[in-house]
Amino acid sequence: MAFRIKCVPLHANIKSKRMNIETLISQAAAEAVKTLYGMEASEKMVQLQKTRSEFEGNLTLVVFPFVKAAKKSPEQTAQEIGQYMVEHCQAISKFNVVKGFLNLSVGQGAWLQLLQAIDQDGQFGTKRVNEDSPLVMIEYSSPNTNKPLHLGHVRNNLLGWSLAKIMEANGNRVVKTNIVNDRGIHICKSMLAWLKYGNGETPESSGKKGDHLIGDYYVAFDKHYREEIRQLVAQGMDEEKAKQEAPLIKEAHEMLVKWEQNDPEVRTLWEKMNAWVYAGFDETYKKMGVSFDKIYYESQTYLKGKAKVEEGLAKGLFERHDDGSVWADLTGEGLDQKLLLRSDGTSVYMTQDIGTAEMRFKDYPIDKMIYVVGNEQNYHFQVLSILLDRLGFKWGKELVHFSYGMVELPNGKMKSREGTVVDADDLMELMVEDAYKTSMELGKFDDMTEEERREIARIVGMGALKYFILKVDARKNMLFNPEESIDFNGNTGPFIQYTYARIRSILRKAEGLNGQCSTANVQLNDKEIELIQKMNEYGAAVEQAGKDYSPSGIANYCYELTKVFNQFYHDYSILNEPDAEKRAVRLLLARNVAKIIKSGMSLLGIQVPERM
Repeated sequence: MAFRIKCVPLHANIKSKRMNIETLISQAAAEAVKTLYGMEASEKMVQLQKTRSEFEGNLTLVVFPFVKAAKKSPEQTAQEIGQYMVEHCQAISKFNVVKGFLNLSVGQGAWLQLLQAIDQDGQFGTKRVNEDSPLVMIEYSSPNTNKPLHLGHVRNNLLGWSLAKIMEANGNRVVKTNIVNDRGIHICKSMLAWLKYGNGETPESSGKKGDHLIGDYYVAFDKHYREEIRQLVAQGMDEEKAKQEAPLIKEAHEMLVKWEQNDPEVRTLWEKMNAWVYAGFDETYKKMGVSFDKIYYESQTYLKGKAKVEEGLAKGLFERHDDGSVWADLTGEGLDQKLLLRSDGTSVYMTQDIGTAEMRFKDYPIDKMIYVVGNEQNYHFQVLSILLDRLGFKWGKELVHFSYGMVELPNGKMKSREGTVVDADDLMELMVEDAYKTSMELGKFDDMTEEERREIARIVGMGALKYFILKVDARKNMLFNPEESIDFNGNTGPFIQYTYARIRSILRKAEGLNGQCSTANVQLNDKEIELIQKMNEYGAAVEQAGKDYSPSGIANYCYELTKVFNQFYHDYSILNEPDAEKRAVRLLLARNVAKIIKSGMSLLGIQVPERM
């Protein structure tokens, strides 16, 4: 980029890539309190907040924590601290006092220097990862191999991927894992239905993705099973008994037993059909833009879990009941007793999770484990945490269950091929197609080739889907409306993407501008200062999102930054500004807003197009 600015040095700390104005002023405030009153002010005591719009200033210091040491009124205390800071902190130009609140105005030079520091920091707002960084493992997706991924999986995968990016941005090494539920009666149902009704159908012969094909046979099993139940009930059998006596379910259970016994025919069929499903999953994950560093399979972990439970039993951590079942007594923790092995020796989900944990702990030196699983499993993970801690996993007690709510579509929207849930592939296809149609109607694809149009429609459609889901607090249930998400105005992905593309267009047009400009005499207006201040908040937003495990915090920050830029751009010209120095500053502002938008959206797994 041809434009540059030269700043008059103001304070060495502001020039540091890792020091911002808030930190500098907080340190100055602590120094003032110590010098004036002999008080060591902790980080928590020095409370800085953005000055309310009705008052003059940029940052406000709450002085009430220092009143006792000062032995003066809040107003007098604020006056003394403010006077000291103006005299000793070059970043502060002036101050005013409103009761116990000290409103501080940051000097023009400090803002310009901060802007330059942001520009020079290629990783602004994020922390670097090294080999000594904590290792965080994040589990998400967790599909079953008897059906394709659905809308619930979409939210799960998007949350898991975004959380992984946010944890990395906070300086952690991250391992992204998936646990595939590839065994059990539900898998056998699809296998049995394919044997009975499939006539050798394959993904190639049917033209269907493998996961969709298997899902169809899972539905076929249910259809025939219900008919058998209906016939038995019509013959006078009780419905609950009919569910157990129906020939199909008996055959499915027989197949499960054969699978457990490593029957070669059943195992061969199982491997073949699962391979079809995995190929389908991989295609869906690729479209969604998510991936994994390690995939575990319950067929490999459940025996490990049984062994770990038996080991705990031998150590007296668990107890065996008269019927041979194994239980964990959790009454001491205010819970109940939890079944770990059935009387016939078969495992339950808890046992499988213990086995998976055992394998993961051997594979990686995990410092923190995060499970991205719906809120219906809150109790399960409360119990799992206690059991893993009991079994000696160092991260067990503090494992994180990233619990999220359900996501649904408005009634009448998109019936899936199964008729009961919304298929992930169908939803993504709809989003991309809607983005294409909307962009064409708004004239955003003018002067583009068809290939460019399709690629941008993919970026915008997927961005709309991801942003709409991730901007909502994960703990809440949500309603996803495809029509509302494809909107180039308001709190949407396309609004932010379009702003980024607009800035990139401005910067491309500015490439012919030349010269280095000294900005010593540039007077920033209120909108420009507000924009620098908002950019400066990015690092804090990333840090808070990591502490709260909150992708929505990043989404909302990106929206707020975009709004502030658009307000500035509405009021002030960039390319048509006649003053070369002011124009250089505004181009620098635009360049760094674009940089931060791209960084923030990437933490959500969202691409931003260079043009729209």
